[in-house]
Amino acid sequence: MKAYMIAVPSGRSKSPNGLILLILTSFLLVSTTLFCLYENPVIVDRSSQPASENLAGNSTRLVRQCDLFSGNWVPVSKGPYYTNATKCVIDDRQNCMKFGRPDTEFLKWRWKPNECELPSFDATQFLELVRGKSMAFVGDSLARNQMQSLVCLLASVADPVDVSYGEDTRFRRWFYAEYNFTVAAFWSTYLVRSEEADPKGYSLTSLMKLYLDEVDESWAAHVQNFRYIIISSGQWFLRPLLYYEKGKIVGCYICNKKNVTSLTRYYGYKMVFRTSFRTLLNLDGFKGITFLRTFSPQHYENGEWNKGGNCMRRRPIGKQGMGMEEYIPEFYWTQLAELTAAKREGRNRGLKFKPLDATRLMMLRPDGHPSHYGHGPRENVTIADCVHWCLPGPIDTWNEALLQMLKTQKA
Repeated sequence: MKAYMIAVPSGRSKSPNGLILLILTSFLLVSTTLFCLYENPVIVDRSSQPASENLAGNSTRLVRQCDLFSGNWVPVSKGPYYTNATKCVIDDRQNCMKFGRPDTEFLKWRWKPNECELPSFDATQFLELVRGKSMAFVGDSLARNQMQSLVCLLASVADPVDVSYGEDTRFRRWFYAEYNFTVAAFWSTYLVRSEEADPKGYSLTSLMKLYLDEVDESWAAHVQNFRYIIISSGQWFLRPLLYYEKGKIVGCYICNKKNVTSLTRYYGYKMVFRTSFRTLLNLDGFKGITFLRTFSPQHYENGEWNKGGNCMRRRPIGKQGMGMEEYIPEFYWTQLAELTAAKREGRNRGLKFKPLDATRLMMLRPDGHPSHYGHGPRENVTIADCVHWCLPGPIDTWNEALLQMLKTQKA
């Protein structure tokens, strides 16, 4: 079994013992299957049903249970839904074809659930399902990565108008006039209020203050009327963090401060999602459906992210070759525990909380990252990006799964 050297903004990386990796891997795969068999949607087979047909459940076709997120990647000859020449906005940092990625094999794989088929993305069907509604992607740049994937997937059917409120590209709104549908991205690295704590200023390894019981109003103040919210956060919780609750320091993660209680990274992660879900549960007038997009793994090999690490593989790996750092299942189960609690409380308030399980799919796709084939205009191009996902690329599968989950809300 090969264990990937996973690097994060903290600049640290380690490779666990092979036996521990095997145990963690088996635990994650088996346990998530049990969880998702309970949580995941009913798949309605309407493969021959016209997109314009009523999606509210008039069909008498087969209805069956399926865990969408337990399966394998299988090769296909068909290419991607869109290219870097499609009329949609692709961030340069994920525009792998534009920056010369020489291989295209990573684009010719589809996710195959064990017990069913994941239908191809149908842009018309998606837009009909969300007609008159709105969708928000809340989180860091990976949330924006997914939002841009969706906009490109919809480009074959409709051209949206940019109705963003400002010039900051981390906050974007697109409006599909024909369908009265708005999709937005809200940048919030930690989901809660955060500030720089390092007197030397911000860097990828500097200390940050997290106010664990105070939601980040940059997203929470704007999502009240959104029908669908896809919320996520991940890699930034591995950097040095100083935790506050009720305005006072309660501890920290690798802050190296005297007389401050040492807490794990998982404590902050737990509290961030608890605060975020409670905010949505208590948001006056909110009637939306919340999807938790689970932790997206990164795949650095041959070194750490800032020490020459890269991700140059050109095809998926099988489960037998999959290794992972211990923090991946810990983060994953921390998220799901808070989601389960929110789901339980949401039942009493008519609110739904559902898992969009990207973790198990993407652990197998070390080939899907930009590596050196993507960069911003002022970024250090010597650092490989093994965190985000190429567009087009395997991240499009997240939105294929999202479409199926939206369909079950109508079935």
